[in-house]
Amino acid sequence: MTVSTASGSGTTSSPLSGDQGGAHFEAWSLLAAIAVETERVRFGTLVTSTVYRNPDLLADMARTVDHLSGGRLILGVGAGGHGERDYAEYGYEAGGGPERVRDFESALERVERRLPRLNPRPAGPLPLLIAGFGERVMLRLVAQHAQMWNVGGPPEVVAQKNAVLDRWCERIGRDPAEIERTVVLFPEMIDSWRDYVEAGMQHLILTVPAPFDLDPARRVLAEAGGER
Repeated sequence: MTVSTASGSGTTSSPLSGDQGGAHFEAWSLLAAIAVETERVRFGTLVTSTVYRNPDLLADMARTVDHLSGGRLILGVGAGGHGERDYAEYGYEAGGGPERVRDFESALERVERRLPRLNPRPAGPLPLLIAGFGERVMLRLVAQHAQMWNVGGPPEVVAQKNAVLDRWCERIGRDPAEIERTVVLFPEMIDSWRDYVEAGMQHLILTVPAPFDLDPARRVLAEAGGER
C-alpha cells in the first residue's frame, strides 16, 4: 500500500472547492518547480482536464516536466466535470457531459500517439492516471489506457467501481493488476482508511488543506506499517 498527499487545485483560474476567490496558481507551472526542487517524490496533477489544453501540447508539457524531474511525473487527466467557471472565464469550448467524455477519449488517443514521437521521449515511465467514475464509458477508458486509476466516495461505492473496472479489464483482455488503484481521502475520511484498502485500493491519497498538517498522513503510515 502507498500513502501520499495532495493539496491545492489543478485548475487554471480558480479553486474547485472552498473560497472561489482564494489564492491559487497555475498547476503545470508549479509542477515544473516541484520537478527541480524535489528528488524522490512522484508527483502530478489530480487531475488536468483535457478541456484546458490541446492534448498534443499536454503530452509535450508532461514530457518536459518529466525530464526536469528525472522521470518522476504522473500524468493525471480527466474529462473535466468541475471546470465550468474556468470554461467561461477562459473561453474553453467544453460542451456538455457526454460531449466532454467523447472528446476525452479522443484526447487520450492523441496523447498516446504524441508521446512516442517526441524527441527526446519521456525520461521515466510517465504513467497515465485517469480519474473516472462512469461505468459504461469512463471505466472502459481506464481499462484501455491507464496505468493508474483514481476514484473517490464511500468505501462501498469504491468497491463497486473497482469491481466494474475489473470486469472491463476482463472484457478487453487486460490484466487488472496492471492498473494501480488510487483513492482520494478527505480529512473526515482518513480514519476509515482500512475500509478503502479492503475495497481494493492500493494507493491512498490524503488531502492536506492549509495549513498543511502532515500528521494524519504520518499516522496512517505508522498504522499501516504496524499491521504488515
